[in-house]
Amino acid sequence: EVQLVESGGGLVQPGGSLRLSCAASGFTFSGYYMGWFRQASGKEREGVAAIGRDGSTYYPNSVKGRFTISKDNADNILHLQMIRLKPEDTAMYCCAAGRWASWIPLSRGSYALWGQGTQVTVSS
Repeated sequence: EVQLVESGGGLVQPGGSLRLSCAASGFTFSGYYMGWFRQASGKEREGVAAIGRDGSTYYPNSVKGRFTISKDNADNILHLQMIRLKPEDTAMYCCAAGRWASWIPLSRGSYALWGQGTQVTVSS
């Protein structure tokens, strides 16, 4: 069974840090590109980080310098390290995987496999 299971979310104060993890199973992890997306209440789902099969990484300006995506092909785990968190980072965060030839890194349409998500709340 193909599965993506996120963990690591929670409540954190502004300026704090969190590390999200996404455990993958049921598919050849190393053969997929991966991404992290978030959806805040009342807003569209947006890509916040992506990593290619070659390790190339992509971020929108809103999180560049604060978020870092990494992929452990040995343990089939995707991580998202988040620092200097802001209240506007509050959202449900999901990991996703895909392997199509034409890949737009931060576009949700490029991903076929999705996890259920983990909630991140940034508040004092």
